[in-house]
Amino acid sequence: MKRSKKFQEYRGKIDRLRRYPVEEAVKILKENHFAKFDESVEVAVRLGVNPKHADQMVRGTVALPNGTGKQVRVAVFAQGEKATEAEEAGADFVGSEDLAEKVKGGWTDFDVAVATPDMMKIIGPLGKMLGPRGLMPNPKTGTVTMDVGRTVKELKGGRIEFRVDKQANVAVAVGKISFEQEKLAENVRAFIDAIMRAKPAAAKGAYLLGVSLCSTMSPGLKLDHQQILAELKK
Repeated sequence: MKRSKKFQEYRGKIDRLRRYPVEEAVKILKENHFAKFDESVEVAVRLGVNPKHADQMVRGTVALPNGTGKQVRVAVFAQGEKATEAEEAGADFVGSEDLAEKVKGGWTDFDVAVATPDMMKIIGPLGKMLGPRGLMPNPKTGTVTMDVGRTVKELKGGRIEFRVDKQANVAVAVGKISFEQEKLAENVRAFIDAIMRAKPAAAKGAYLLGVSLCSTMSPGLKLDHQQILAELKK
């Protein structure tokens, strides 16, 4: 792949063999930012699990302390008092059968869906449409719940979902390049802490094999994950 001159200059400033402390890596990203838009900052981790085995699946959610910088559109499947609760919490779309019919027609203009348990009989038939897009409400990620108000507020405030892929990697956006250095570093640590808490009991040997940090247009920087883990234990 042909890279731009600015990208090549950026990569030349990075020691590809070094594992950087979080603050230093974030500082490098911010000081060398050259894109004309507010890039997302992403963390990718390599795990020592075998996702082919159900008991080694890694997934969960984490409320980033400083949000993601992204406007999250939340659709809530609920009725009655719970629908009112969702609206008051700031949900973008609220409904029951009417919202399900809209989705059946091909509409998926939202980022995450939340549902009360009684709505699952209505949402079930939508699985073939919502599942491949990662939009299907799931009790394991807290999106099937009676506490819709709190859930909507957390999602709008920066709660993200993560899941290991077939290659045993997990990658998420933890903020924007415009964030203050300390806030980005805090979000990175919160995500790594959530990954460690999600460690399956069946996982043997080394679990966290590597961590890298990058922005949308930058090369990746390897992080000193051992230092991060030591800091989290304090």
